[in-house]
Amino acid sequence: MKNLAIAATGLRKSYGDKIVLDGVDLSVPEGTIFSLLGPNGAGKTTTVQILSTLIKADAGTVRVAGHDLEAQADDVRGAIGVTGQYSAVDKLLTGEENLLLMADLKHLSRRDGRNKARELLEKFDLVDAAGKPASTYSGGMQRRLDLAMTLVGDPRLIFLDEPTTGLDPRSRRTMWSIVRDLADGGVTIFLTTQYLEEADQLADRIALLDHGTLIAEGTAEELKRLIPGGHIELRFTDPAGLDAALLALAAGTPDPDALTLQVPSDGSVRAVRETLALLDERSIDIADLSIHTPDLDDVFLTLTGRQQTPA
Repeated sequence: MKNLAIAATGLRKSYGDKIVLDGVDLSVPEGTIFSLLGPNGAGKTTTVQILSTLIKADAGTVRVAGHDLEAQADDVRGAIGVTGQYSAVDKLLTGEENLLLMADLKHLSRRDGRNKARELLEKFDLVDAAGKPASTYSGGMQRRLDLAMTLVGDPRLIFLDEPTTGLDPRSRRTMWSIVRDLADGGVTIFLTTQYLEEADQLADRIALLDHGTLIAEGTAEELKRLIPGGHIELRFTDPAGLDAALLALAAGTPDPDALTLQVPSDGSVRAVRETLALLDERSIDIADLSIHTPDLDDVFLTLTGRQQTPA
């Protein structure tokens, strides 16, 4: 079992009479991508601010990167990196100068700083633009530079807040690839995003926060199975096969014109196997099968009762 990069129990935070976090528990294994989702005002930003030592919790016990958040805050800061929604890039400096500035702030020697800058420029495909002012960079290039600056200190845990806001689809997918590579290299990613597809694509586990309380947690597939609407669609070559399947399964919505039968299902391997086994016992052949499950937008809307706000 992997060690935990984040272990939080009973996390609470209030501002006056307003409860922002109401007993949140989090467990994030090292080297994984964990996504925290929730409507605006759910407490996501407050959670990240607490875990990254920017503000203090009112109650709860937290360990980040193996360090006690309260007693070893400096050690936590040394082990994490934070890339916010709004770029920290100095647009008056070149890409290389931004990285060298971060190296100075991390107290790297001049030689080590230049080596690290060169390594990151290559890693993030910014070599050709290294000597150009960051103000001339595209949005995707600025986000890549921003993340590269976070990596100067070799953090074990990175908080990514809305990493692809405003990026075009190609740049977004480039960032996704970079994030996956970081996790494959052992870095833990704590991701907050308004793009539910992003969480679906990247996250090993997803937690849904609403009104300061975690209301669901699991893999994307596990969350999708929490709400109704999933089904297996079976297609047959003739009406006789469709009628026989409807009789054998005693459930489903037939479409005689399309020769299909929609059978309610959570889409799990076990459910599909049981359906196919029952049809096989009756020697009922199917021409095609497809599995339909709700997406994360459906999960979000059903569990929070609110439509996700586009970023």
